[in-house]
Amino acid sequence: FYLQRTPNKNTIVYELNYKNGEIDTEEPIHGFWIRYQEDGQREDLNYIQRKFAYGLKTKKIAVNQYEITFVSYKKYKMYLRMGADKKFHLFTNINQKTAELTSIYLKINGGAFWTPNIEYVDIYGIDPTSRSVMKERMKI
Repeated sequence: FYLQRTPNKNTIVYELNYKNGEIDTEEPIHGFWIRYQEDGQREDLNYIQRKFAYGLKTKKIAVNQYEITFVSYKKYKMYLRMGADKKFHLFTNINQKTAELTSIYLKINGGAFWTPNIEYVDIYGIDPTSRSVMKERMKI
């Protein structure tokens, strides 16, 4: 999935992280920037971004199943597991239904570096059965 926010067009992409052909159990999902404002350059999240903002916390809950949360917002839970198509997907709840997470958009309206004023968060996904697009707007 990917995450975008209002200050600029740069995007954080979260992808499966493999080690020796298997999902890396220490870091099953790796996040990095695509810096569209810098010719689309790829760049890893820096320490502050990983530890306080956009990094992910992972807890293994079963074989090839993980509970994932953002380090900055632990209430929002996502689950990495195999889907019906035998591929890994990140599942979450959208409008109280299970969905495959595709993207997150943060509307930031001022605030400060450590305490941005997040006006709302749009969560987008796909219904795993009907394949229809799902969206929920959250106020946090």
